[in-house]
Amino acid sequence: MANHAVLYLLFVVEIFPKGLTDVIQTQQTVMVKVGEDVHLSCQLMQTKDVLQVTWQKDLPEGKKNIATYSEHYGQTVNPGFQDKVEFKDAGLKNCSIVIRKVMEQDEGCYLCLFNTFPDGSLTGRTCLHLYELHEPILQIRESNSTEETVVSCSATGRPAPTVTLNVPQQDLYFSNSSTVSVTNTNATVTVTTTAVLSGFRGNDAQVGCAARLLSVPEIQVFKTIPAVNQSSDDETGSDKNFISIVASFTAVVVSVFVFTVLLHKHKNRSFQLSTQMRLQTPQDENQKEEKTE
Repeated sequence: MANHAVLYLLFVVEIFPKGLTDVIQTQQTVMVKVGEDVHLSCQLMQTKDVLQVTWQKDLPEGKKNIATYSEHYGQTVNPGFQDKVEFKDAGLKNCSIVIRKVMEQDEGCYLCLFNTFPDGSLTGRTCLHLYELHEPILQIRESNSTEETVVSCSATGRPAPTVTLNVPQQDLYFSNSSTVSVTNTNATVTVTTTAVLSGFRGNDAQVGCAARLLSVPEIQVFKTIPAVNQSSDDETGSDKNFISIVASFTAVVVSVFVFTVLLHKHKNRSFQLSTQMRLQTPQDENQKEEKTE
């Protein structure tokens, strides 16, 4: 029951009416996560003749009774709150209630009234505020540079959370940081922080993101950037160089082959022409001799 409630108390004591300090001890402000149970307590610090303790909710249209306790009538939870509110400690000196599965409509201020004789009503006031904080989403984008990459982190909460990027390695650093906030339809706010991570030297790099909300414990997530990702551009460049070398070598080999084939054909043609000329020369000489005779 109460073990599941997550409470963060900002201030401890508020006393009503004015001048009755140290009479009622209560929490001035309580923060609770949406969907959790919350424990509200009131304690009378002085000896008084208490007849009844009443819990109320302070609404714009007026105060509405939630529950009462007296020795004569015992515990009473008013209709409309019976599935939502129950007593945790019921007493005339120390009286506390638990509100189950707190939702947006439960947010507001609550009053505990110690009805005493003959002093009248002594009132303590506790204001309940809801918070919502989801685990941040950390993204690492690819970059054309081997020494830097773009990192972004988003967190959704109510009220707006603070999102911080961090890197444990001393030789790495963030620059060009920017933050954008977007209000969602359910009253939560999504905050995205983006920055350039620089200083890579070919080793693994770990980056972290922290989401904070008022006094609520922060939520952190981490990601590792492998060295292979950091040197991917170098590897791509090496591959391109290798391909260029192979292509150049292939072109040279093909050129030499074509030149050799052409040269061989040229020699064959020259040989054939020379042979034909030799065969024709004796015939011409015989013809000349016949004409002379």
